[in-house]
Amino acid sequence: MMKKLKLIVTFIALVLASTLCIDAANAQTKVVYHIDDAQSQGFKGLRNIRNHLDTSPATVIIVVTHAAGVDMLIEGAKDKKNGVEYAPLVAALKSRGVQFEVCEITMKNRGLNRSQFILDADFTPSGVVRVADLQFQEHYAYIKP
Repeated sequence: MMKKLKLIVTFIALVLASTLCIDAANAQTKVVYHIDDAQSQGFKGLRNIRNHLDTSPATVIIVVTHAAGVDMLIEGAKDKKNGVEYAPLVAALKSRGVQFEVCEITMKNRGLNRSQFILDADFTPSGVVRVADLQFQEHYAYIKP
């Protein structure tokens, strides 16, 4: 009887282990890019994301902006160092599946409204809470360019 029980437990352990290995092999990398300063992180972050997708195109990427980071998603915003407009770069990444989110707390604090942002921007009630939830609840890797 004990020998049968050991055999059953071993079989169940092997099935569970193989299931975990299959799940791990099929797991998709998920990353949250955290941008809170468009001036120092905007252009560099967008370049990092493009390179990330060029190397690993199946990666799920969400960009969460808050504080001065939301500036890169305002209509007509440009990188001050090189004069490049953010919107076309964001649109190209959006077409590759990247999601861009703007913190609504920042919008409220700065007197901004949704119509001021590019069409590729989505909105989240709190950028900080969103970053934490993506990391803890949904197991996203965290990158701050």
